Amino acid sequence: MKCLFDELSYSVSKIITEKYSTSFSLGILALKPSIRSAIYAIYGYVRLADEIVDSFHGYNKEKLLNRLKKETENALEEDISLNPILHSFQQTVSQYKIDRSLISQFLHSMEMDLRKIDYNSELYKEYIFGSAEVVGLMCLQVFTEGDKEKYEELKPYAMKLGSALQKVNFLRDLKDDYQILGRSYFPNIDIAVFDNCVKLQIEKEIEEEFNEALIGIRNLPSSSIFGVYLAYKYYLCLFQKIRRKSSKDILSSRVRVHNFEKVFVALKSYLRYKTTFL
Repeated sequence: MKCLFDELSYSVSKIITEKYSTSFSLGILALKPSIRSAIYAIYGYVRLADEIVDSFHGYNKEKLLNRLKKETENALEEDISLNPILHSFQQTVSQYKIDRSLISQFLHSMEMDLRKIDYNSELYKEYIFGSAEVVGLMCLQVFTEGDKEKYEELKPYAMKLGSALQKVNFLRDLKDDYQILGRSYFPNIDIAVFDNCVKLQIEKEIEEEFNEALIGIRNLPSSSIFGVYLAYKYYLCLFQKIRRKSSKDILSSRVRVHNFEKVFVALKSYLRYKTTFL
């Protein structure tokens, strides 16, 4: 019967991914079927932690996050969890030998979200590493399927992609992060005086990371290259929409990529993938 519970657990992680992110869901569908479940499991787990610190208002977030940390440790030690999200995640960690220090670093960044922090450059890099870059590295360990040499080769590019996606999220969510959660991640920037000049500086940094990330995407195994490329293109589309907005617009409304736009991006990306190899 455990096989049935395993199947159910991965299904729950898949549902979470589909509910929270159309972009990542479509990207995962473009991966080789044999690795899709593992990426769903990773996304489901990081989303669970993210929800605790971002959405569970009125509850003791620190207590809930500490409980997740302890339950994660138990799941990894015992090779099972009664929480389907944790169960699928621990199986993925075990199967692909995901470095547990990456999990610890991720949870550390989630803890940072529980505190009011005035981010300087060092703390900003620390947060980005734990909240985004290590997630890219977890996924890369799935994509490379035990090929340590390939993993080391692609590691810096996976980190750049994770960083770029996170910074696009920061720009997209600037209004809610500041007004609702009281956060501002960009270092040495006063959101009260956030202007087009500051916005442009951030965008140049993101553009450079996108360009570097594409080098690594081109060298991914065939099982994952199109899926990652598609997620990259979705976020690049979002980034381009953000660039066309003024700083005032960014602080007044959340920029979105509508589903019909995602379909267009998917078709265009597939044609480019098939005809010019990115």
